[in-house]
Amino acid sequence: MSRNAHIPRHRKPRTTSGLNKALRAGATGGVMGTVALTTAISPASSAAEKHDKAADTAEMALVSHSVEGSTTRAADSLKTNALQREVTQAETKAAKSAQTTAHKAKQAAERKAEAARKKAAEERASRSTERTALSAPSGNVAGLISFLKAQVGKSYVLGASGPSSYDCSGLTQVAFKQLGVSLPRTSQAQSTEGTSVSLDSLQKGDLLYWGGAGSAYHVGVYVGDGKFIGAQNSSTGVVEKPLDYDPPTGAVRLL
Repeated sequence: MSRNAHIPRHRKPRTTSGLNKALRAGATGGVMGTVALTTAISPASSAAEKHDKAADTAEMALVSHSVEGSTTRAADSLKTNALQREVTQAETKAAKSAQTTAHKAKQAAERKAEAARKKAAEERASRSTERTALSAPSGNVAGLISFLKAQVGKSYVLGASGPSSYDCSGLTQVAFKQLGVSLPRTSQAQSTEGTSVSLDSLQKGDLLYWGGAGSAYHVGVYVGDGKFIGAQNSSTGVVEKPLDYDPPTGAVRLL
């Protein structure tokens, strides 16, 4: 072998290279493990987060719905209260209006009744004055009886007041008018005029009535000697008859 021939050196293997590989392998394994662990944990963590978010969303929706419901109920309650106040105010106003109307109507009725009472009193006073002026002279009664006797035999016609026919109250009204005494037109009203007298104390010229005072259905005039003159009915006309021919119920004195 030549002196210059290359003789390879035998070196001791380096341990650092293997160590580095091991470290790299460990590091790689650690990283991969971490990645694997992270990968394994990540889906579970994501699912939990999604579940929590869903729960939060549902809770928020429930809270929102509850708030909206409370708000709606509060608004409805306010509307109901406002409506009730309006109804109450309207009822109160209507009641006051009705009370005012009733009060005014009552006052008007009272005024009307008072006016009617005054008018009736004035009419009674006027008739009383007329009767007082004509009551004393016996000639007035004689004139009344003379007029009535002149009508005997004339016909009876309902609603007639002479001169050719009469009904009962038409005859008495016209007869007393000859003396200036004004009588109402109906027998009912005539029976309440003057002063009531007993049938046992009749005087010539007293007005006789049949039926109740204020509800009489017939009238005539007492002419003395137990007789009366009256327009009886369509069959007899104006007649002069004894009291027992048709006994009267009552009498009033006008003269």
